[in-house]
Amino acid sequence: MTVTHDEKVVREFSKQAAGFADPARNSAFTRHLDRLVHFMEPELDLEDIVLEVAAGTALVSRAIARRVRHVTALDLTPAMLAEGKRDADHAALMNITFAHGDATALPFLERSFTLVVTRFSLHQVADPEAVVREMCRVGRPGAALIIADLVRPDGVPGDPDRIERLRDPSHGTALTESRIAEIVTACGADVKRSDRFDWVRPLDPWLEFSETPDDAAAQIRRELADELAGGPPTGMRPSEVDGVLHFTHTYLFQQAIVG
Repeated sequence: MTVTHDEKVVREFSKQAAGFADPARNSAFTRHLDRLVHFMEPELDLEDIVLEVAAGTALVSRAIARRVRHVTALDLTPAMLAEGKRDADHAALMNITFAHGDATALPFLERSFTLVVTRFSLHQVADPEAVVREMCRVGRPGAALIIADLVRPDGVPGDPDRIERLRDPSHGTALTESRIAEIVTACGADVKRSDRFDWVRPLDPWLEFSETPDDAAAQIRRELADELAGGPPTGMRPSEVDGVLHFTHTYLFQQAIVG
């Protein structure tokens, strides 16, 4: 039986839901959250009606909830939404609505939100162009569009997506910064500013969090070690830090205004 990409996403992220907001287990999603909120600060307003697309456990929604009027956190994976709602209830955040839905077909009317944000979704979905089109559609004229994602730097040899899919079969394609800007511009939004940065991170916790099967994890370790020894490039830019195998991710925060 053929498994759809959306089914892969739900399967993989259901496994990750319980530890998704735990800094000790998922540093990728928690480590740079404050940096993203700081990047968003010029757009945050107490009158804002916000949508977080592919929200996971609504880390962004929960981080900004007290600075806006209302946030809707939408995700495809029910287990993620359940974890997020539990944490929001525990924090007494009363202005977040949790919604189950597809980022490529948002269940909202046009021009419904003054701020639309998505974090770490475009590299995961099968159709990133559709996600951005939908984000633009539901944004009011003048609304801020915030995309925070894993990106592929220009000129890096190798195929990082292949390694990413070995680790997590629901991984799609990491886009370049310029490609994301093209997609945003095509939907009628105007890119205004961006923040791009590298993060050198240890390999083993990344593999452990996604519960990558032992054989796939061993293959990834072997290929990165081979590259360090002069072998073929993987696109993951491996390094050794204090004798521990690391790799490099590049993250992008991009802000645009809906026309």
